[in-house]
Parts: sequence; structure tokens; C-alpha cells
Amino acid sequence: MDAPELGVEIGGYTWATRNVDTPGKFAANPEDPGMYYQWNRKKGWQATGAVAGWNSSPDTGTAWVSANDPCPAGWQVPSQAQYTALRIAGYIWEVTKKGGIFGSGANTIFLPATGWRNWSDGSLSNVDENGNYWSREQDFPDMAYELIFNSSSSDATATRYKAFGHSIRCVKK
Repeated sequence: MDAPELGVEIGGYTWATRNVDTPGKFAANPEDPGMYYQWNRKKGWQATGAVAGWNSSPDTGTAWVSANDPCPAGWQVPSQAQYTALRIAGYIWEVTKKGGIFGSGANTIFLPATGWRNWSDGSLSNVDENGNYWSREQDFPDMAYELIFNSSSSDATATRYKAFGHSIRCVKK
């Protein structure tokens, strides 16, 4: 699938209804985790099991460059400001599906609580407990902004070491 049937307008931006799976493709269903990506790297890592060949060093770039963006054509990794607008538009934890519903009324999207792949070895952590989604902007040289949420809160100003693997939810360019 190259693009969701429709993007959803939330907070002044059009959001994809699914996570990125392989580079340039969206996951088949809104509840699918897609793949995990290290910051500013286009290689996707599977959503289950152990991985081999994990790179534990952070990318040295200062912003997510277009050539490494895994989003399909016409979409991009969101900025921290776009994630802030998404959060402000509304957030609730969805207990049954284990994830966050962002937006309000008819304009909502579901983001699964995908957790992360650990920076040191790529092992999975906090699946079904936390949602961790990369922003295209760094905070400090080894840290980048992320959207993080769980059953009690959401935050678009959090930062994480760039070598972690997170999900990607794209926004229209």
C-alpha cells in the first residue's frame, strides 16, 4: 500500500492513518506497528523478534535529511511542532487496542504503543505500554525529539538517544 486511503486533518496538518512499514510503504492496518527506524536512517527493522546488524552509534546529522526519510512520496517525518499540534488537538489512551487516539470528533488517528528498539542491541522494550515516534529534528547532538505517550500522558518535547529504534507516523508535506 503506497498511501492511506485518506490522510486525516488534525491540528492544521494532514496525518497518515498508518505507520511506515518498509521504506516508502505504509503498514496494512492502522493497528500495525510498521517497522522501527533509527533517527535519520532509512533502514527499517522488523517489529518482532531479535535483529542482527544493529548500529548502536547515533547519526551525526542535525536534521532528518530527505534522502533518509522512509515516508512514501508526498509525506515526511513530522517536526516537533507538528507533534505538539497533534497532542494539543486531543489525546486519550485506548485500553483495548493499546495505543493513543489523537485528535477529536471525526478527525482522529490511532497510534499503536509500539515501544522501542534499544539503542545498544536493538532489543524490543515497552511494546503495548509506550508509543515512541521520531521527529525530524534533533535536540542535542546525540538526541532527537520524539512523540512519547502511554496510559497516563503524552509529550512532544521529550528527547531520546538517536540510536534507539522508533516508529514513524508521517505527515503530508
